[in-house]
Amino acid sequence: MNQRELGFWMCTALVVGNMIGMGIFVLPASLAPFGFNAFLGWAATVLGCVLLAVVFMILVRRMPEADGPFAYIRATLGETVAFAALWCYWISIWIANAALAVGAAGYITGLVPSLGRIPPAIIAASLVWLFVLVNLFGARSGGRMQVLTVALKLVPLGLVILLGLWTLVVDPMAYAANVPTVPINLHDTMAASTIALFAMLGIESATVPAGRVQNPEKTIPRATIVGTLLTAGVYIAVTAISTLLVPQETLAASNAPFVDVLDRLLGVGNGRWLALFVVISGLGCINGWTLVVAELTCTLASRQLLPPVFAKRNRPGAPAPALLLVGLLSTGVALLNYRESLVKGFTFLSIITTAANLPVYLCCSLGLLWLWQRDRAGLPRLTWLYGAGGLAFSIYAFIGVGTEPFLWALALASVGVPVYFWMRHRHPPAAVAASTLPP
Repeated sequence: MNQRELGFWMCTALVVGNMIGMGIFVLPASLAPFGFNAFLGWAATVLGCVLLAVVFMILVRRMPEADGPFAYIRATLGETVAFAALWCYWISIWIANAALAVGAAGYITGLVPSLGRIPPAIIAASLVWLFVLVNLFGARSGGRMQVLTVALKLVPLGLVILLGLWTLVVDPMAYAANVPTVPINLHDTMAASTIALFAMLGIESATVPAGRVQNPEKTIPRATIVGTLLTAGVYIAVTAISTLLVPQETLAASNAPFVDVLDRLLGVGNGRWLALFVVISGLGCINGWTLVVAELTCTLASRQLLPPVFAKRNRPGAPAPALLLVGLLSTGVALLNYRESLVKGFTFLSIITTAANLPVYLCCSLGLLWLWQRDRAGLPRLTWLYGAGGLAFSIYAFIGVGTEPFLWALALASVGVPVYFWMRHRHPPAAVAASTLPP
């Protein structure tokens, strides 16, 4: 059976689907207090994410047979650093998956009130296991589901953009009625940039299952760049329309900003159906991150950094034990946290998830700089600039998330230290394969 099942469109859908989750549907409200600082924050975030996308693109082309970020970091900075970075990333994904499931469960009960008699935790756990089941049929099954959910979740975003453009044509003065008055300043710009960064997490999604991708040295870079630019364009457009058409105070206080925007554009009451697409968006994210975290678990186990049983695959090629582990972990988090406020829980977990993702971005940027210093053959002329830019943006983002999330990320890395040394005690490291880092 062909083990490389993911093509360009599936990889692009994985990037876009994992980046466009439930966060975009509250993002305009989160950014509203910052006024035009939000757009400066978006500019910094998009520039940084494009630089990071190029970093991943160069690493993929240099190591096309490597199995994702773990291999890139291990080949350049060493296995211990790679494990610490990917351990944080691994934990953050299944925690975020649980949060997405809880959020989607809340919207589902809103759409189907009769389901309100079922505890939200049960619905959330059911969603987790639904997508474990989908991905048990192989990466292509998960990839097809991702393409479908991405197409559906873009419907309300596209509608907002089209209606916003129509309003610009028929009533351009509507965009001058609610101009934000918050002055431009560095503090608010950095704060807005951090919020925007959470919405952009996932640029590396196509690289994680690299071993399952067709023609990875071409497919992954194209999917990463296209997915990043497409998502950034959609985000900036809907943020601009929301900010300029809805009064700042109203938008900042809204629990469903897109509903308010559509009510303003289509008439009161017409935005309620948006909840359906919020659910679809959340489900697409759960599916995509389930695929990514299972492949990452399989990668770590194949390197004997997690128990070898999690490296096994079933007949369709899916990492079945890894998927079952991820399902159990996400279910546990969902059961423990479903009583928390959706907004509070989502906000806290989003910042922690951002902080826990940053070590991968920082280490991959450092790894690219390491390659530039050691062997520049075949690397683009501006490789040093991309690596330095990705590194600078990662540090900037660490500053933006604040002290507490940084300490949480540090704590997550520390928890992985005894796991690493225990596994290495039981399975001494083998020499790095010659194919991992091209001569």
